[in-house]
Amino acid sequence: MGDIRQSLLPRDVLSAAKELLYHLDIYICNLVQSGRQPPQVDSKTQELVEEFILHAPKDRNTPARRMSALQELQLLEIMCSCFQEQSRDTVRQLMFSALFSLQGNQADESRMALLGKLVSMAIAVGRVPILECAATWLQRTHRVYCVRLAQVLVDDYCSMVPGSGPTLQNIHSASPRFCCQFITAVTTLYDLTTEELTPPLELLQMIVSWIQDDPRLVLITFLNTPLSGNQPISSLDVTPLGGLVRWCVKAPLAYRRDKKQALTNGTTESEPEVGPLFSALHLSVLQVLMLLPNILNEKGLYGRLALLQMESLAALTSDLSRLLDQADKHTHASSADTRALSQLVLDRLAQALQVAMANGALLCSREDLRAICSRLPHNNLLQLVLSGPVMYYNNIHTPPLAFSPHAAHSPIAAHPAHTAHPAHTAHTAHTPLATHASSHPQYPAQPFMTGMPFPFRPSH
Repeated sequence: MGDIRQSLLPRDVLSAAKELLYHLDIYICNLVQSGRQPPQVDSKTQELVEEFILHAPKDRNTPARRMSALQELQLLEIMCSCFQEQSRDTVRQLMFSALFSLQGNQADESRMALLGKLVSMAIAVGRVPILECAATWLQRTHRVYCVRLAQVLVDDYCSMVPGSGPTLQNIHSASPRFCCQFITAVTTLYDLTTEELTPPLELLQMIVSWIQDDPRLVLITFLNTPLSGNQPISSLDVTPLGGLVRWCVKAPLAYRRDKKQALTNGTTESEPEVGPLFSALHLSVLQVLMLLPNILNEKGLYGRLALLQMESLAALTSDLSRLLDQADKHTHASSADTRALSQLVLDRLAQALQVAMANGALLCSREDLRAICSRLPHNNLLQLVLSGPVMYYNNIHTPPLAFSPHAAHSPIAAHPAHTAHPAHTAHTAHTPLATHASSHPQYPAQPFMTGMPFPFRPSH
């Protein structure tokens, strides 16, 4: 394609970009038909893309070409149509890669800017082929750039344009693959370390509703991607489970911190309470983890692939130790409220660890767990998880769920020799692990989850 450069130079910027897209489509179609494996776009074609679509100057003596805002909008519409009209997914993926695969040069900033605008437009007008290509891009690209794309989309649909959230909501049905990757990216971006890195309420509501409607959504990338041992360390996790666990466990402390800062700064809390949202999300995450034995067995990966990584859990427990220590030292709330909040956080951590280990998502020894939890305050349920055996499911049948609607707040320990019945519910609702939550009005006490393979019950 290098020989078409001279014909593009006299054209205006929009006409040249449109002509290059046309030739790029033909070039990649021929490349695929040639049967060359793997098909790869040559460097001269990449240079043309950088010069005439991304407008990176070819050399220092060449002035940069610039588009007006209207011309850029027209280019985005042309690109949307180009991907929509191309019926072969292989061609679309190669074309997307030619346009947006990062090359480690100065044109990458232009790539990221154009990519954010294109994906945002694709969400707005329902261009599924672009969302599918963007999902693949998110799988293959360094996480630093993935979270940048996620930030652009959150800004566009949750911050800058009021009322545009329902448009983003639709990606769940339009492209589940992209939706899964988007959740992974935003849970990586928003790690709750500061108020700025706390997910906006509208985004949180969306993610909770997506996962409640379809728990398997967060496993779509894992289910549809051949996994290899050379997964780049710098890429996003194969599922958002690690990030979702971090959200659920850290949320009570993080939102309390942010609320206190808002009051200190003279502002008031206008958003509705997020506690029930994280409660629902925590329950959904536990339900997803309980789907894993069947899935891992079918893929021959049970006991061989950890979807929750010890490194991320170690970072989480380190953050919790620091946050809990700060809550003890600087809190203005009553000591009873502080203890209740602390126990809620540690209960959620214990629940996530136990369910993940029991269902094959977390592969580690008791010693490993005790090491990463050694600096956390005492918690009865966490102590049981750290000291008791884990009974892995070696068959393909997962015990039936017996969750109450708010069971994400309740301990998961239950004696396997008993089935759930009202007498046990009434009994366990008054155990020390259940009653502590009732001291916090936002987190009512709940009975134990039944059906979990854990052979202990806390005594009075």
